[in-house]
Amino acid sequence: MSDMRHIGTAQFAWLILGAVIWIVAPFTAAILWKIKKKEPVTSILAGAAAFLLFAVVLEKPIQNVLIFPTAMGLKDHAVSRFMNANPVLLSLAAGLFPGVFEETGRLIVFGTVLKNRKNRETSISYGIGHGGFEVFLILGITYLQYIVYAFMINTGTFGALIEQVAALAPEQAESVGTVVNLLAGFSFADLGIALIERIFAVLFHVGASILVFYACRNKRRFWLYPLAVVLHAGMDFIAALSLFHVISLSPWALEGLVAVFGLSTFFGAYFLLYKKDKGSVKQNSAPVF
Repeated sequence: MSDMRHIGTAQFAWLILGAVIWIVAPFTAAILWKIKKKEPVTSILAGAAAFLLFAVVLEKPIQNVLIFPTAMGLKDHAVSRFMNANPVLLSLAAGLFPGVFEETGRLIVFGTVLKNRKNRETSISYGIGHGGFEVFLILGITYLQYIVYAFMINTGTFGALIEQVAALAPEQAESVGTVVNLLAGFSFADLGIALIERIFAVLFHVGASILVFYACRNKRRFWLYPLAVVLHAGMDFIAALSLFHVISLSPWALEGLVAVFGLSTFFGAYFLLYKKDKGSVKQNSAPVF
């Protein structure tokens, strides 16, 4: 690894700025929303906890065992070989897993932990917690990791890390190695694309939370829950088609895709459900915690 590339000052600056944004922005949004609407912080925390449980603890391991067993150090099997040999089917599964798990998580939480909170603001509180924690966990932690990697690259210790990964998990060594090129070429445009994508993704999560909130609140509107599943799965399905090279989409085209789903889901749910809900009166006795 003697030809390891050097990470420049500009790359460090964008990585540090990104880490600050991904960590500070979710907490700031949650605090401002709580103060403005006097919402219980537990409604926000419920959304964060649901994402952690349903998307990280349940969805990802099950998805990996069935489709990507080698990512967990397991042997390939008939199901995973079949799925990986059919990229369209693989893309469909990649969309259905988050769609089903995350939207079902919303449904369960609104029907149990938050069942006594009838005010419409609860739906947005949950969405801020869900989407904000996703930003913090996926991007905030990742960017902090990238900063550590950049220091290791410049100090000549990153090669030893790759060798350790290759010894313990050979299938992951290549993905770790590609980080060098990613960091060496990291730019403001990369940060900007990620920022735009996250804004629309959070809007989607808030919109989907509104849909599922009303699905849980009114049995005649239960169809909103499968609608949220379809929208979530559809967005991730199209993105997966590009990821698995079934279709070719530029990064900006992918951002446009997320923008369409995010904006349409949020504004549709907000104006057709949340805004028209004249019966949701804020309870003066609502708990602070």
